[in-house]
Amino acid sequence: MAVNLRGKNFLKLLDFTPSEIRYLLDLAINFKALKRTNTPHKYLEGKNIVLLFEKTSTRTRCSFEVAGLDLGMGVTYLDPGSSQMGKKESTADTARVLGRMYDGIEYRGYSQELVTELAEYAKVPVWNGLTDQFHPTQMLADLLTIEEKFGHLKGINFTYMGDARNNMGNSLMVACAKMGLNFTACAPKELFPAEELVEECKKIAAENDCTIRLTEDVEEGTKNADVIYTDIWVSMGEPDEAWKTRIKLLGKYQVNKKVMDNASKDAIFMHCLPSFHDTNTTIGQDIAKKFGLPEMEVTNEVFESAQSVVFDEAENRMHTIKAVVYATLC
Repeated sequence: MAVNLRGKNFLKLLDFTPSEIRYLLDLAINFKALKRTNTPHKYLEGKNIVLLFEKTSTRTRCSFEVAGLDLGMGVTYLDPGSSQMGKKESTADTARVLGRMYDGIEYRGYSQELVTELAEYAKVPVWNGLTDQFHPTQMLADLLTIEEKFGHLKGINFTYMGDARNNMGNSLMVACAKMGLNFTACAPKELFPAEELVEECKKIAAENDCTIRLTEDVEEGTKNADVIYTDIWVSMGEPDEAWKTRIKLLGKYQVNKKVMDNASKDAIFMHCLPSFHDTNTTIGQDIAKKFGLPEMEVTNEVFESAQSVVFDEAENRMHTIKAVVYATLC
């Protein structure tokens, strides 16, 4: 059956069927081939998109800008200080203004409710570049990367280590359930994903012949995993005081050589970036000074190893975002 996503919002993967996700991945594969061969693909000339950022980003901004320009579109970037949304103008009014001027709107910020409201009033496709609940564009890049490394998605054993109730933990659980990967959240109970979402994902997983599992045990959770995935322990916008609590909770969930050795022999390491794997950042230096911890969620040994595919993931943000923009605007 043909897939048509024209005019559809991209807010969370829960809104998409496995067939629709497969369609987006196939589009991304095609766009990646065009990019690698320097083949022009300005299929959306004459259209314009706006990138509305309340949280800054390297990969999300660059991916949307390059995707838009490669497709022949005009791209406007509004940083956190360049929009009146939420200050002098309501979300609904902002959406109605931008929807009259642009063919699509990307939002990266805090509230899932806010991006949903933008979509309700804009009357043009709205794409979620990250909220506190979901990060769907990252999921497509992750799925594409896994498929490139293993040749398939179905049956892959996927383990996420860290804060499993954050946007990455939520989104990865949904993505795995939709596409047939066996998902394990390896985390302290305090940081397990919400029970309601877990139950929803278990039902989806049952339809796609895969499993959802939660465990506090690192050895059990990483045994024979094909993919070990982690994220930073404190997200953008959280107070600095959260570091002390999170380090205490998550210290034993650091991805290190012992963890990777416990996984399958061909296991890969994934991370959405940025990562605090050394002290070459101001935050890394500060944490090392305060807590004596020079490496946080992943050791530099693993991050720089041959098993690490983090920069393949980063590149794939561009190709998969291009697929989303094209599919919803063409």
